[in-house]
Amino acid sequence: MKKRSKKYVEAMNKVEKNRAYSIEEAVKLAKETSVSTFDASVEVAMNLNLDTKKADQQLRGAMVLPKGTGKTKKVLVVVRGENATKAKEAGADFVGDTDILEKIEKENWFDFDVMIATPDMMPLLGKLGRVLGPKGLMPNPKTGTVTTDVVKAVNDVKAGRVEYRTDSYGNIHGIIGKVSFSDEDLIENFKSFVSTIVKAKPTTAKGEYIKNISITTTMGPGIKVDINSFDK
Repeated sequence: MKKRSKKYVEAMNKVEKNRAYSIEEAVKLAKETSVSTFDASVEVAMNLNLDTKKADQQLRGAMVLPKGTGKTKKVLVVVRGENATKAKEAGADFVGDTDILEKIEKENWFDFDVMIATPDMMPLLGKLGRVLGPKGLMPNPKTGTVTTDVVKAVNDVKAGRVEYRTDSYGNIHGIIGKVSFSDEDLIENFKSFVSTIVKAKPTTAKGEYIKNISITTTMGPGIKVDINSFDK
């Protein structure tokens, strides 16, 4: 059994095991129970009543959090022509086409967090799927990273875009900010995250959609949140 640190045990003791906290209480408690020495991320986990064996019940998408994520992401845009200039002007960290793809393939270069591509570049990206896929870097239309509007895509990432995807158990995880954020900003991001997932509910999903919601910080204990705290 993994031995917990004294700080973690003390933090865990502040959380009532079988209690579901209001969103305001949960955010406050998450910040109080952060045990890391750095500005930890605040994360949300949702368990949904979905049958992910069915293709139409596998959720995947992206959203822009109103208060950002507190993380600066390096953006690579794979594009040609006029859109390359637009991508640079929008603030993309790296812009290129076959040259940049060759760099990834031959030099194992991954000095970026998000890859955006225009549809015409996707056939060239196909052969890199085996290395980009496992790293979660392959552009996808569902997350807005395959698009002709590269300016909006870059702006969204820089503004605080987060991707979400259900695992095989119907769980969704997402970062909603940092411990240094104000309670109000974390609550606003939290509500926005949950609202987006609620709106994405598949029409074929039956029964109670959200089974449970919890919030935690990096290395901190999980805190159960009362589902009725949200306007669903």
